[in-house]
Amino acid sequence: MHVTELLERVALVEAQAHARYGLTGAVGYFGPLTAVYAAPGLVLNTAWHGGSGLPSSEDLNAFEAFSGQYGQAPTLHLLSHAAPTLLPELERRGYVLTSMPHLYTRHLRDLPPVGDFAILEENDPEQWAQWSAQGFGGGLDIMQAVARAPDTQLYTAWLDGQPAATAAMSVTGGVAALHGTSTLPAFRGRGVQTALLAWRLHQAVEAGADLASVFVTPGSPSERNVARAGFALTGLRLTFRQS
Repeated sequence: MHVTELLERVALVEAQAHARYGLTGAVGYFGPLTAVYAAPGLVLNTAWHGGSGLPSSEDLNAFEAFSGQYGQAPTLHLLSHAAPTLLPELERRGYVLTSMPHLYTRHLRDLPPVGDFAILEENDPEQWAQWSAQGFGGGLDIMQAVARAPDTQLYTAWLDGQPAATAAMSVTGGVAALHGTSTLPAFRGRGVQTALLAWRLHQAVEAGADLASVFVTPGSPSERNVARAGFALTGLRLTFRQS
């Protein structure tokens, strides 16, 4: 599959999956944009550009009105294949680039071994969110929103009889999106996230996925982990906020 086609596929499923965060708030569709208002102050209150088409001026106007209705600064995610064409219009409207994580993808064949860690699917979203927030050092509200979202699988890795790390996965359109990665401070540097990464790849195959995707901070330990697990750098996720 050509890189542009791969980016379009990931963008489409990310936009589709993004809607689940607005089920307790609001979801708006504006051309190729899927916008969500989840709860006050959440970073999930954004729009995703999905697929190959570009939003019209009318689409952007409607999205900005949707954001204003909930007191949110319009914030938009798009992948790097769409950025060159849309950037002039976003600049004209006063949007500024706020983050640019790397997108890695991996076809689900020749998977790495799972290893010997005890990894369990977590059935208590609130408990998972608390452990995840401890690993992040805050952000309980966002992890609760992630944990409660429909069609999200939650995992906890255990070491020495204690919860050591968390991770999440959602499968949409055959693409397994890996997210919710967090390691509690006492267990860092022991390979637990590598094990959770491999575990989710195997779970993704069982769920019928043929591709996995993950966003990571450039130069981070997470980026090194996904590269070692056979992921390839595919593009960027650009986030723009209207100032």
